[in-house]
Amino acid sequence: MTETTEQLNKTPENSGTAVLFNTALENRAHEYGVILTSAINFSADIVKACQMNTCGYFNKCWTCPPAVGTLEELKEKILAFDSAFVFTTMGKLEDSFDFEGMQAAKEYHSRLTGEIHEKFGKTFPVYGAGACTACTPCAYPQPCRFPDKAYLSVEAAGINVTELSRAAKIHYNNGKNTVTYFSMILFNQCNG
Repeated sequence: MTETTEQLNKTPENSGTAVLFNTALENRAHEYGVILTSAINFSADIVKACQMNTCGYFNKCWTCPPAVGTLEELKEKILAFDSAFVFTTMGKLEDSFDFEGMQAAKEYHSRLTGEIHEKFGKTFPVYGAGACTACTPCAYPQPCRFPDKAYLSVEAAGINVTELSRAAKIHYNNGKNTVTYFSMILFNQCNG
């Protein structure tokens, strides 16, 4: 874990962040960090990769472009909060072609993201790993069937995950035959 006990002790006990940290500390998250949202680098290139349908979800999913809004709109929503709790899970794979292992690791990560979001408070926006897979296929453009389980993708918000990992001081790559998934939850540390 990248947060030290000293840093955690600075977190106000009466805030929801204490619950968030404790959940992550249950050894279910691989790594985590708290950053100021001002440290997040938004990239039009990431959105362009989405528009090129690199992952196959463009215009097919409520949690991906164009359904999520413009980069400017997303940036404004994110920067309305002062802090982001960024966490990862890491799955071990048999080899770099272990698609089933990647899927199982993504499902675990998505469950953990939901549990942390539930404990922290559903009023705080959450950004998950990749496109939502709560239902297949997505109901898009019809109304979302599970809006409480549909988390915007970090990348769909135009956030470069490699740079996000650096800002949070956590690993983007955890070595050969592993897969690492990222999520972030926005919150305000300052109450004034």
